[in-house]
Amino acid sequence: MTQKGTPEYIVIKAVEDGVNVIGLTRGADTRFHHSEKLDKGEVMIAQFTEHTSAIKIRGKAVVQTVHGEIESDTKNKQGFSCFYLYLK
Repeated sequence: MTQKGTPEYIVIKAVEDGVNVIGLTRGADTRFHHSEKLDKGEVMIAQFTEHTSAIKIRGKAVVQTVHGEIESDTKNKQGFSCFYLYLK
């Protein structure tokens, strides 16, 4: 949440085809509750909500937040770029 109590937005731009954006729930049992697949050049605006506490991004993407810009570029064991964004 931002200082004014409004949920924070992020902008995700796919740098390659097949970028997965996955929303994760809050609570004792973290679960996937929504997913999208973006192709190169597609942009998605996502929001942290009372239900969404984390967003997982798999694939090469540029993410813009109020804190700055992040680019996924590290490959995991399966060869995918992947990182999580959390909101407390």
